Amino acid sequence: MSEKVSMRVKANGSIRVTGTVDFVDADGKVIKTETDFSLCRCGHSANKPFCDGAHKSHDFEAPEL
Repeated sequence: MSEKVSMRVKANGSIRVTGTVDFVDADGKVIKTETDFSLCRCGHSANKPFCDGAHKSHDFEAPEL
């Protein structure tokens, strides 16, 4: 994996990840590889750790960074 990955924190929304990321378990084994996705910050997603847009219907307000 040599591609640079960027993460953008969206105001009152998800964390947008651009690039390819390996998800690694505690033993160092790659369990999943994803490209260009959003991570949940609100805790309401039914597909954690990925965002499913639930923050919109729960009026999620993130603290300022």
